Amino acid sequence: MNAFCTKTAISRVQSLVGTVSQRSTLCRSSRNKPTASYTGHARKLKSFCGLSSNAVRQYSVASSAPRPPTTDDSYEPESPHADANAHPSTTTQLAEDAKYLLQLYPRPDVIFTQGEGCYLYDQAGRKFLDLNAGIAVNALGHGDKQVQEIISDQAGKLIHLSNLYHNEYAGKFAKMMVDSLPQTKEGNMGKGSRVFFCNSGTEANEAALKFGRKWGRRNIKTGETNTKTSVVSFSNAFHGRSMGALSATPTVKYQTPFMPLLPGFVSAPFNDIEAAKQLIDENVCAVIVEPVQGEGGIFPASEEFLHTLRSRCDEVGALLIFDEIQCGLGRTGKLFGYENYGIAPDILTLAKPLANGIPIGAVLLAPHVAEIIKPGDHGTTFGGSPFATRLGMSVFDRIRNPKFLSHVTEVGNYLKSQCEELANNSPLISQVRGIGLMVGLQLRESVDPQLFIDLAREHGVLVISAGNNTIRLVPPLIITKEEVDKSIQVFESVISDMESYIAAGKDLKG
Repeated sequence: MNAFCTKTAISRVQSLVGTVSQRSTLCRSSRNKPTASYTGHARKLKSFCGLSSNAVRQYSVASSAPRPPTTDDSYEPESPHADANAHPSTTTQLAEDAKYLLQLYPRPDVIFTQGEGCYLYDQAGRKFLDLNAGIAVNALGHGDKQVQEIISDQAGKLIHLSNLYHNEYAGKFAKMMVDSLPQTKEGNMGKGSRVFFCNSGTEANEAALKFGRKWGRRNIKTGETNTKTSVVSFSNAFHGRSMGALSATPTVKYQTPFMPLLPGFVSAPFNDIEAAKQLIDENVCAVIVEPVQGEGGIFPASEEFLHTLRSRCDEVGALLIFDEIQCGLGRTGKLFGYENYGIAPDILTLAKPLANGIPIGAVLLAPHVAEIIKPGDHGTTFGGSPFATRLGMSVFDRIRNPKFLSHVTEVGNYLKSQCEELANNSPLISQVRGIGLMVGLQLRESVDPQLFIDLAREHGVLVISAGNNTIRLVPPLIITKEEVDKSIQVFESVISDMESYIAAGKDLKG
C-alpha cells in the first residue's frame, strides 16, 4: 500500500472530524429519514490512492442510514445518485476524453446529457436538482422552449456577420439595456450611455480595464508622462483569468503561476472604507469592484463602502467599474445589482445569464466615458452577433419583468431563511450570506466543502463551492419554493451524515 496515499486518505477523513465530538440534533423531522452512504466518495479515495476495499473501509465512515439485518461486513448501501451508479459507458468515455481534453477542471464522474427547468439528467437517466445553473448562467433554467425557438429560427437565418457590418438586433438590444438603467441617487449611468458587446465576462472586464486606462490619459499632452494608471481592486475579488482581469484578481493561487502580471494593479480589503480612501489617490484611473462578490464567497458590499468608492472616485477623477458578471441581471432580485444600493458606476460589466448559456458579454459606459472611446480603441470578431443579441434581447426582456424579479426576491428570501435555520441547528455551518438567489453557506474551517458537494450530488442535488470555505447556491432564477424544500432536505441529510462521521471520530483514528 502506498504510504503517502494512505496518509492522504487518513488526513482527508480526519479533516472532517474537526473538534466536534457530539452530533447535534436538528429540529426538522426530515433529519430522521434514512440517508445515503458515503461509499462513492470512499471509492474515489480508493481509486486515487490504490487502497484495497478493506483499507478504504478502515479510513472511511459508514453511513448512519439503517442497515438491514446482516452479518456481512462488506454490505454498503448505495444512493441511486452515487457516482458508482453512473451509466456503464461513463468511465470509458471519460478515460477517452481525458486523452484529448486539457485537464483544467476537477469534475465528478458523471456525464449530463439533457436538462429541463431546474433539473439535469445524466447518461443513466438519473435526475439531479441543479443549484449551480452553469455557475449562475442558466437564469431561465434548462430546455426553455422560447430559448429553443429563437435559437432554431435565428440559426436558420443568420448567425454571424462580424462587426464590419450592421445587424438588425445589436442596436435594439443596446437600446433596451440603456432604457432599463435605473435612476440612482449617486452616479451618472443612464440616458446617453453606450453598450459594447463581447463574448464573456472576462472579455467584458478586459474592455472595462482598457477603457479605464484610456480615461486616465485623456488629458495627457504630447511629451507628457502619464501617471494616472493605477487600478484598484479588492480582496476576495474574481474578475477573470485573462492577464488584465487576472491582475485585478488578488488571489495567490490564481496569480502566482502567471507572474509577472500587468503593472499598476493594487488591492485593498473588501468593505474596508479607510483602506479604500487611502489607496484611491490621484494616480488611480479606475476602481473595479463586485457589488456582491461571488467566487470569493458571496460577500455583499456595504452601502457605505460603495458610497465611499463613488465619492472617492469623483474626488480624484477615477472611473468606478461595477463587475456584475455574477450578481447582475436579476440574481439579487433587482435587474442590476447596484440597484440595491442606489449607487451607479461609470462602467458596468455583464455576462453570465445574458443569453441563458449562449456566450455573450456587455460593457455599459456612462456618457462621459463613452465619448472618449474612439473607433479602433477596442474591437471583437464575434461580439454582438445577430444570433447572440437576438437571444439576449429575449432573455433580458423576460428577466426585467417585475413579476419575474419579485419571484427571485421571494424565493431568494425563502432560500436564505431556510439555510439560516439549517445553520442555527448545526455547528458545521458558521455563517449564511447573500441576497436574492445568490446565497453562501460558510462551513467551519475544519469541514471540507468538497465533501459537502460530493454528498449532496450523491443525494441528487448539485452545488458548487466558493472562496472562504463556502458552499455557493446560485440556482436558475425560476426555482420554486418546493424545489428549495427538496434542496434543504438533502442538505439536512448531508449534514446528518457528516455529523455522524464526526461523532465516530475515535473509531476513525483507531
